Parts: sequence; C-alpha cells; structure tokens
Amino acid sequence: MMVDERFPVPAPEVGVPRLSGAGYRVTALPYGTRIDAPEGGRLLYSRPDAQHHLTETVAPPEGHASAEVDLALVDVVEAPETIGALRRAGVVGMTTAVVAIGGDHRVHSPAEFARRAKLWGALAPSDGQVLSCPPSTWPPPRVRGPHRMLVTGGARSGKSAEAERRLLGEPDVTYLATGPKSDSDPAWAQRVAAHRQRRPWWWRTEETLNVVGVLDAAEGAVLFDCVGTWLAGVMGECGLWEDPPPGGAAAEVAARIEELVASWRQCTARIVAVTNEVGSGVVPATASGGMFRDLLGRLNQRLAAESEEVVLTVAGRVTRLP
Repeated sequence: MMVDERFPVPAPEVGVPRLSGAGYRVTALPYGTRIDAPEGGRLLYSRPDAQHHLTETVAPPEGHASAEVDLALVDVVEAPETIGALRRAGVVGMTTAVVAIGGDHRVHSPAEFARRAKLWGALAPSDGQVLSCPPSTWPPPRVRGPHRMLVTGGARSGKSAEAERRLLGEPDVTYLATGPKSDSDPAWAQRVAAHRQRRPWWWRTEETLNVVGVLDAAEGAVLFDCVGTWLAGVMGECGLWEDPPPGGAAAEVAARIEELVASWRQCTARIVAVTNEVGSGVVPATASGGMFRDLLGRLNQRLAAESEEVVLTVAGRVTRLP
C-alpha cells in the first residue's frame, strides 16, 4: 500500500512505516498502525489479530482526540471478524469507510470477495484503485434491523458458515443455539465445539428452546441456529416423538410454531436463521420422522414468507432465492 503515492506502508505485523518529515504522524497500536495526515485524515491498517487486542471501547491513542478513524484497512480473508471488533470498540464509526483487502485463492472469485465485503458494509477496491482519506463518498450501507433472513440447505452444505459470515461485521451479536446437550454424544459435542471455535469472542451465546423469549428481547443481531433442532426439541418437549404421542401433543406443537412465526414477524432486531432443507433426501422410515419432515418444510415456507431475504447453500456456494 502507498500513502500519497510516495510512502510505502507495510502490513502492521511486518513493521511501522517511516513517514518522518512529511507531516504525517504514525502510531503503532496493539490492533494496527494508525496514520494521521497533515490535513487531518485518519487511516488505520488493522492487524489480523486485532480482535484480541480490542476491548468494548478503546481509549483514544495518546495525543489524539478520538479513537475513530476515517478509513480502516482490514484483511477480510484472514480475519473478517476484525470489522465487528473495530465497530464494537468505536474505532470504526458511522462515517468510517472499511476497505476489504487480502483477496487470494481462499475466496473462489473476485465476485465472491466483493459479495462478502458488501455483507460487512466494506468497500472492495480494484487493484491500483486510489482511495481518499477521509473518503469522498459515504461507506457502503450494511443491513440493520428489523431484518429477517433465512439460510437453508442440506447437511454439510455450508449453511451455518454462511449465516455466521453474514454477521461478522456486527458489533453486537447473540448466538441462539437450539441443539441438544452434547454430554452423551461425542460426535455432536465435536460439532458444537467446532461452531464455538468459529465465533468471535464477544458474541453472546444463548442455549435454549425459548426462541420466542430471545427474539422478543433481542437487540443488535441474532444468529438462530437452527430451526430444525428447535422443532425437534419442541416435539420432544410435547411428546410428539412418542409412539403413540399423548393426546394434545400435535396441537401443542402447532401452538409453539404459531408463537415462533409471530415473534419472527415482529422482531425488531436483525435476525439470520439457519434451517434444514428437508424432502430432498431419504424418505423417513418412521411416522414421527415423516411428521418432522412435513412440519419443518411447512415452517420453512412460513418463515421464508416473512423474511426480507432467503438464500440456499449448496456445496458451500450461496444462491439468493427470489
């Protein structure tokens, strides 16, 4: 990277640029390199591990009036969650332009790189593009609540990874986990651990089937993972997995579904929910399995009808559904 087409600026983990005598002020910070220009522009070149050095709100660096910058460069392939951390810490503000850098073979195409940058409200400049600091235009808008999104797909399709990716640029995220307890199932415990390891450290986790309660009180953003495990858990609580199920079990499940759809519709937060695309695989061998398939398929349709956006994931690729 070059500043004013004269001064090379190395990545923060490599070294600190030498801009002495040019009127620039360079500050090495735990989360990156900050450059203040003579005319007042404030640029941050963030470190890939910046999220581990940022508290909820950082103090202004010594001699600076504010921690906020005008332009922030973030390696979004190595650590896209840095954007959320910078927003949470007050380094990236409403008028800060975030610039996505670091595109390489880990992202399959320039179009996909630009798509991801847009998810996080970041610019994806072309090679050699000149950017001004402060930026000459407003930064790209990012999605805010109320906004409902449903991510559907088959097993191991990449749906959870896509849902998580959608919220990596957010400063306030609640992860709503509805899966069963993993104490007695090592394979399930391994899947849960993998999901936890992917999440940024500041995401709050709620492990509950009381999805309505979480959505009704939600602020910021919510990742609901997933609708299928919620339905399976509710069917268990109501006895619908039993053979035969107790009287009134089907009606109780139906009432819980109605409550969920109403809460989904009325929630004022930004919600991204993961669900399973049913009916494309093996026909269930049991009556209760068939009932689950039918209930989830209908529930998916109802949530999709109340959503601003629905995407289908297949083999890690994402298709937006009209």
